[in-house]
Parts: sequence; C-alpha cells; structure tokens
Amino acid sequence: MAPTTKEAQRAELHKTIWRIANDLRGSVDGWDFKSYVLGMLFYRFISENLTAYVNAGEHESGNTTFDYGDLTDSQAQIAMRGIVEEKGFFIFPSELFSNVRERAARDQNLNETLERVFKNIEASAVGTDSEDDLKGLFDDLDVNSSKLGPTVAKRNEKLVKLLEAIGDLPLGNFGDNTIDLFGDAYEYLMQMYASQAGKSGGEYYTPQEVSELLARITVVGKTSVNKVYDPACGSGSLLLKFAKVLGKDNVRQGFFGQEINLTTFNLARINMFLHDINFEMFNLAHGDTLTDPAHWDDQPFEAIVSNPPYSIKWDGDANPLLINDERYSPAGVSRRCGTQDPQVPDRQQLRGRGDPAAAGPVLRHHDRHLHHRVEEVEDRQRRPLHRCLRRVHPHGQQEQAHRRPPGQDPRRLHHPH
Repeated sequence: MAPTTKEAQRAELHKTIWRIANDLRGSVDGWDFKSYVLGMLFYRFISENLTAYVNAGEHESGNTTFDYGDLTDSQAQIAMRGIVEEKGFFIFPSELFSNVRERAARDQNLNETLERVFKNIEASAVGTDSEDDLKGLFDDLDVNSSKLGPTVAKRNEKLVKLLEAIGDLPLGNFGDNTIDLFGDAYEYLMQMYASQAGKSGGEYYTPQEVSELLARITVVGKTSVNKVYDPACGSGSLLLKFAKVLGKDNVRQGFFGQEINLTTFNLARINMFLHDINFEMFNLAHGDTLTDPAHWDDQPFEAIVSNPPYSIKWDGDANPLLINDERYSPAGVSRRCGTQDPQVPDRQQLRGRGDPAAAGPVLRHHDRHLHHRVEEVEDRQRRPLHRCLRRVHPHGQQEQAHRRPPGQDPRRLHHPH
C-alpha cells in the first residue's frame, strides 16, 4: 500500500534515494560518489526548472500544447539571451536531462555527451551577471573518472544507470511542490553522506534541527530581514533555513556566505539552485573568511549565523600580518608578563610604518580604541558598496528587474508553429 501522508511519502522517498545511491556506487566510496548523485540531481532540477519556466510563458500566451523539450536547438536559441538574464543559465532542448536520458542507453559516447552538456550550461552564463554563480558547478562530476569504471564502456554503463535512477526518483510534477521535494532530497543525501563520513562530514553540513534552531533564535520578533550571512557556510544548509523560517521572499536582499573548501563551495551553490534561490539572490564566495573576507563591503547584515570548524588551527597573534587587520587590531597585541611577543613587531616598529594601532599603549585605553572602531564601522556603512557583486537599489529593488523593457517576456520564443 502506497504511503498517503506527507511524512510517510517523504520517508518513502528518503528510503528510495538511499537505496539507489548505495546500489549505484558499487565499489566506489560513498563520500567520493556523492558528487555524482548530487550533481546529476542538480542537472535534472535545472532542466525541469527551465522547461517549466519556458512552458509557462507559452501556455499563458495561449499555446497550451507547447513543450520546450520538443523544440530544435535552433528554434530555442532565439530566446537564449532573455532566458539567461532571467534564470542565469540556458540549456538547449537536446541537452535537457530528459532527452539525454532517453538516448543514453544507445549513446556509445555518453561520457562525451554529458561533458559537452555541462560545459555548455556553464558557458551560457559567461559574460553575464550569473557567470560566477555557474562557473565550476560540474567540476566534481567527472564523467571520465576511473572511479566509474576501468573502461569507457564501463563508465558509460554506470552513467546510464545514474541517469535512469535519478530520473526515476518520485519527485512529482515540477510545478506541483517539486521545489520542496528536490530540496528535501538534496538535504537528505547530504545528511546521509555526512553521517557516513564521520567527523569530516560536519565540515560541510549542519544537521537540520541545529540549523533551524539557530535560524529561529536569530529572527525572534522579526518577520523579515534584509539579508543573511554565514562566514563558514559549508553546503549552505544553515543559510537556507532562513528561507524556511521566514519565507525566501522575506530575506529581501539575499543570502551571503563564504566557504574555504572548493567541493563544499560547489555543493552550496547547487543547494541554492535546488531550493529555487535564483542567482541574483545569493552571493557565495570561495576562500578563507579569516584572512581574505569576500563580503567586506556587503555589510551590514541583519542576520549572521555560523557553525564554524572549531578544530581548525588559527595563527592569531603568531601571524604579524593580522596585527594590522582592522577586524582584530582593536583587541590589542597579546603580551606575556608585560613583555613583547618576539614574533610580533613592537610598537616603535609599527609607528615607523605609519600603523594607527601603534598610536598608544596597546593594553590601555581600550575605550579609545573602541571609539575609533565604532567610527570606522559607521564610516564603512556610509560608503557605497563599490565591491558588492549584487547591485541593489534602495528598498531592496534589484537591477535585475530593469533589464527587460516592459511587456517583453523572455519565455516567448516566437518560433514558427
């Protein structure tokens, strides 16, 4: 008997997903194979997302039998520019997940086909505002890896099974709550892979219960926030809990974060797309927040949350470069029994370099340093966000909304019927 309640259906979906993931990987370690399952799930999602978007535009215009997947690539190319401006990417009809899957078993060069498809999807965003959000998203889905098999034939056999299995997942009609199902499937897979990986899993995934608790504590008494930020965002699960708690439209200027691990950074961007957070509403950066913060001029953030890897070694005052970092310098130079730390330049040396932190005793007059720090923060908030990747108008209105002249729908292909 098929499950009837929402909870039972979700449990059944989770069981199916995990069975498929284990059956597919064979001798490949689950941690290594996660990129293939998650990457192919993402490929299916953006294919169905784009198809539903274009179909809706044509159906609203009265062409009720239209299906984007049935077009030729040359017919679809007419709308490519407008679709990329709205969705951030473009997929030719012949390269949609459903069409590639249908031909997969007969395609002796399936690995080359998929490699071309992934490159074309990323290339569609080159030179546009979404380029950084799409770049490298499929890097971890290496269709020519020996992990899939020792020969091309064996690898293609595995890829066919992967396409079939992901295509068979009961994620429903895209227009009917599919966003929740895709997002839930992705979250479940990450949770399972993290638990199997042991301690290292915590570096890229925060348990859903912890994420939701942190998000709810942060927004107590609020119905909306301007934007949310996680300086160690992992796969983005903590950021996305704000979309669940407040509703994604109530995070008015979007989701910001930084992640040091490249694979995890890619997972975070995929996670945003799978939860239907469009490219202009998230700004994720790859790098070390402590030494090279990417969102310096995007502040102030109304909500900041993090579950950082506390076991990571931090140089602290052992690194002389950090003495001049205005985020840390107000705290002063650490001393031991009134002596200067030999690894840190003394105040006279700093004064010779014109360093403002050397203006007075480091461990005295903290109120003066705090006063200067407050002035610096206030001044920073008054400056234009010249380095902000998301150009936001007052009141949260995005430039994205002004790219298209009124009345022009990028989904209308105007192709010959």
